[in-house]
Amino acid sequence: MVDTSRRAAAADGRVPGRWRTVDIVVASVIAVAFGLVFAVWNNYLYSVVSAPLSGSPAQPLLAFVWLVPGVVGGLVVRRPGAALYTEFVAATVSLFFGSVWGLSVLMSGVWQGLGAELVLAALLYRRWGVVAGALAGVGAGFAMGVYESVVLSYALGAGARTVYVASSMATGVLAGVLAWWLVRALARTGVLAPFAAGRAQQREV
Repeated sequence: MVDTSRRAAAADGRVPGRWRTVDIVVASVIAVAFGLVFAVWNNYLYSVVSAPLSGSPAQPLLAFVWLVPGVVGGLVVRRPGAALYTEFVAATVSLFFGSVWGLSVLMSGVWQGLGAELVLAALLYRRWGVVAGALAGVGAGFAMGVYESVVLSYALGAGARTVYVASSMATGVLAGVLAWWLVRALARTGVLAPFAAGRAQQREV
């Protein structure tokens, strides 16, 4: 009876237990790919794109790129820890290419991944649609906003800090929806066939 339940859970994309090798490999590939995206975004694009909001507590509105990998990893692998692992590894990879924020990038990865992870855990790792993706993005954005407004932008007043966190959560919605769309696009190519995310997409086609 237990084995049957576990097989059914695996087929439905629920959480049967330990990570498989393919889970680790795919989560790592996603993380490395986003780590390279981070490297380009951090070192060449973010300062240009965010220039109009530089110094404003609304600047996190343009930070959605940093919140995407954790949600993607969570939606694809569908195992406890996937969002945290993917986000942290992506942040670590980006650090090898240099960053004006130094080692704080690692803590940003931890908090952003943890925010998405806690939302997916609150959903009992059973909701993987666009709403779940958006909520996970909001969780990642909230964690990013709180961490950065307290540790990196500690001079902000209470009002500006509130705007900072709210802007981080708003950009998290965009990141979550973008992550959900990206997972669907990947599933359509067939590369996610070993995962419930890929099988669900194939049933819809």
